[in-house]
Amino acid sequence: MKLAVINYTGTVGKTTVATHLLAPRLGDAPIIAVESINETAASLGTNVEQIKGEHFKDLLRKLLVADDMIVDVGASNSEDFLIGMAKFEDSHNEFDHFIVPVTSGTKEQRETVALLQVLAGQGIPAAKIRLLFNRVDTDVEAEFGIVLKHIEKHRTATANPAAAVYENELFDLLAIKKLSLTKLLADPKDYKTLLKENKQADEKQRLYWADMFALKSLGKGVERNLNAAYAALFA
Repeated sequence: MKLAVINYTGTVGKTTVATHLLAPRLGDAPIIAVESINETAASLGTNVEQIKGEHFKDLLRKLLVADDMIVDVGASNSEDFLIGMAKFEDSHNEFDHFIVPVTSGTKEQRETVALLQVLAGQGIPAAKIRLLFNRVDTDVEAEFGIVLKHIEKHRTATANPAAAVYENELFDLLAIKKLSLTKLLADPKDYKTLLKENKQADEKQRLYWADMFALKSLGKGVERNLNAAYAALFA
């Protein structure tokens, strides 16, 4: 499956979605970061190839020969990406879906609506454009009224309220360690046992073990949320 993760605003978690939600569930599909100045998945401990939005032809060539790919379109390159996609007629057909992460802020929702209108204007059907509600507090329908009302009226995208990633601190903590959730949960070490059996270890080491135990504990719940969100996203 070939996916584009895109939004006009740079604060909705596109790279986090590409790295932690999508790639692990697509057999660790390669990520191409269409970016020039902002954070890419490389800073989160994932191997990525980087390309500028103005070089859409190069991106299209890679899409044509790939079976699976995630294209993480940075906010600073979204306009060039969309211009390139419009220039190469029907190139949007090379993507199976356009994943549009959105957070609950008024600015973020309004910019999401603007993007949905542009994508629809390029002839991309609503079934191929999937909203991912990110950093949800408790209630998607209560927090995302602007974008949901737009979709209900104009049918520019597919919005399933169950495609929701809830607010948590884990992704920021993983970014500090440049560690993916997949690698965290695959770590075979039993940190609780290490703490129990090595009480004479130096404080720095024991604090590291305690930190890793806490991260893995938090990560298990987040992983369940991501599994549910992914299933709902493509339902």
